[in-house]
Parts: sequence; structure tokens; C-alpha cells
Amino acid sequence: MNADGLSREAVLEKVREHLSTELEVPVAEIVESTRLRDDLDADSLDLYELVMELEDTYGISVSEEEAAGIETVQQAVDFVAERLGVPT
Repeated sequence: MNADGLSREAVLEKVREHLSTELEVPVAEIVESTRLRDDLDADSLDLYELVMELEDTYGISVSEEEAAGIETVQQAVDFVAERLGVPT
């Protein structure tokens, strides 16, 4: 955990919960290797909403270029963890 008590696992759970709710997919089916577009059929609006959720929840900024590079759950979690200084 970092100084704020946030762990990578907590970020992972938040991402999984958000995707499960937005895409109506059971949380159990969302793992780190899950591909947002290919496995979850997420479209650009779904991905935009995920980025907005991450920005609002964690107080980070994600550029369009950075968002375009996030293709898996793991990449989303690693991106947030890196921005917050949480060990990956």
C-alpha cells in the first residue's frame, strides 16, 4: 500500500466493479487479462466512461492518447497505480 493506504488490489476491484456495472458482465468474468473491446465488447463510449470514472475516483488526468493505449483491465489498473505511486 502507498502512503494513502491504497493498494493495487483496491484499484483492480474498483475497475472490475465499474466494468461489471456499466457492461452488465459478472465481476467474476473480469480478470486482469480481460480485453476491454474484444472480451467485454466495450465501445468508445464505454471506454470514455471508464476513463472518467478513474479520473473522478482517483483525481488523475488521462489524455486521449493515454486512454487509447489502455486495452486490458491490467493496463487500466497499472496506469492508475503508476499515477498514484502504488507499487504494481
